[in-house]
Amino acid sequence: MMPTLFHPPSIRFGHRALVLAALAGSLLLAASLAGAANDAEDDLARATFAGGCFWCMEPPYDDLDGVVETISGFSGGHVSNPVYDDVVRGGTGHREVVQVVFDPAVVDYAELLRVFWRNVDPFDDGGQFCDRGDTYRTAIFAHGDEQMNQARISLEGLEQSGRFDQAIVTPILEFENFYAAEEYHQGYYRKNPVRYKYYRWRCGRDDRLEEIWGDEAGG
Repeated sequence: MMPTLFHPPSIRFGHRALVLAALAGSLLLAASLAGAANDAEDDLARATFAGGCFWCMEPPYDDLDGVVETISGFSGGHVSNPVYDDVVRGGTGHREVVQVVFDPAVVDYAELLRVFWRNVDPFDDGGQFCDRGDTYRTAIFAHGDEQMNQARISLEGLEQSGRFDQAIVTPILEFENFYAAEEYHQGYYRKNPVRYKYYRWRCGRDDRLEEIWGDEAGG
């Protein structure tokens, strides 16, 4: 029979100390990484725009430097946690929107507003392009006083530019809620590029945008 090895207390306790030290180091590293992630999240801002079909409002923002994420969803309604079928059926009060998560140090809200206007028909109070009804009406949902002020300045600038002979009917509303749409709606233009392009063409979106904005359309 082999003799039982005996480790002196100093060795056993030393091993335990190493294990505890390693565990403590791992916990400190995890806490540090979590803190860095929280700090990064704190540096980001959100903007919410209703521009008709939310599929079509993701691409122009995804192309901007400083935009971290775009999320298709619903805002402005009175029903909690709506699903797509309920919203398009009507009665929930929501509009289709895109929520833009962005880094203000890279792209400012004024630029997001500029892109918004050039991707919508601001004179249409009944929907957007081939999509009709309140669900598809345009709106700017301002997150706080600063966004509200900038949105109003942006609107007034367009109204006073003299370039249009129609009244802009896009309202500026206080942001209250946002509900993300189902996963199959997120990044639809990437997941289903052929169907997306056909829908956009059939809806006449690009033709109307070019009619309104000329070379600035979609930019």
